[in-house]
Amino acid sequence: MKLMKFYTSPLFDLPTPFSINLFWNFGFILGFITTIQVISGLFLSMLFIPSESDAFFSIIHIMRDSNSGWFIRLIHSNVASLIFLCVYIHLARGLYTSSFKTKSHAWNSGVTIFIIVMAAAFFGYVLPWGQMSYWGATVITNIASAIPYIGIYLVKWMWGNFSVSQPTLNRFFSIHFIVPFFMLMMMVIHIILLHSTGSSNPMGSKEDMEKIEFQIMFTIKDFLFFSSIFSLVFISISNYPDIFMDPENMNEANPLKAPVHIQPEWYFLFAYAILRSITSKLGGVLALIFSILILFFIQIKGLSKVSGKFSPIVKLSFWIKVSSFLILTFVGMKPVELPFSVIGKVSSFLYFFI
Repeated sequence: MKLMKFYTSPLFDLPTPFSINLFWNFGFILGFITTIQVISGLFLSMLFIPSESDAFFSIIHIMRDSNSGWFIRLIHSNVASLIFLCVYIHLARGLYTSSFKTKSHAWNSGVTIFIIVMAAAFFGYVLPWGQMSYWGATVITNIASAIPYIGIYLVKWMWGNFSVSQPTLNRFFSIHFIVPFFMLMMMVIHIILLHSTGSSNPMGSKEDMEKIEFQIMFTIKDFLFFSSIFSLVFISISNYPDIFMDPENMNEANPLKAPVHIQPEWYFLFAYAILRSITSKLGGVLALIFSILILFFIQIKGLSKVSGKFSPIVKLSFWIKVSSFLILTFVGMKPVELPFSVIGKVSSFLYFFI
């Protein structure tokens, strides 16, 4: 009995601030929808053919001929966008409440999960072997060629050929299948680290007298919010199934004809805009990498003076950061021309400076 209490106490008897709002529900939602994503991906892998000539048509077969295949595939593709939406809100809440200062280990594990999710999303985006998938993979993998001396060899090693082709598809499928299991492992570690200290208080207080037990009030709130979010997903699948898909990806990959405007999915657009805003290829690659790694560095003493107390300057800088992120996402959809190129440069500067 004592052993059971040892394992369940951090989850059910955890002291939780009574003032936390719906922005604290997104962590719970991420756990559930990630599990759904892994299960749906497992079913899709049974029917998907990682072949240069058959990958595109295997997706059509899943959508048209397989029993409920259309539903599983649309769940998988739409929940991918939902995961990133929830991740960005979850990260923004952590930045706003300064969780990276009070719960550094949980923050670092969360950022690690974010990087793993981005990797899984990129490899999965290539698998349908549509026009945008193929050329997106070509552009993104070519980024490694900016590394001096070894860059071109590294690109060919990733491709397994002289261009994106059959070996590339095989490797990306294998990695996309394996990576989510590491993600689930990191999520367990993240939950353990978080529940060892408890959730942060939006009021800035650390006193246990202002907290209540997690079970059952917050469990009901989590499931209620989850049901609301997933109802919107079902509405999207039923009425707007292709809302997050690029029309170019409805065409089979053609290595001889590139799309007029190559762009990644919406959740990568901010990093893509930063990459394009730097004229130097190596500088753009470094800026792209540090646009993610900067989440680790904000904890360094001297770079962040954030405390649990309310600070108008800190909150203003947070909203400038969010605004620059949204503007970069918008600019990433646009061609590299005036005024978007100038807006991208200014927003990139604000993104790093703030």
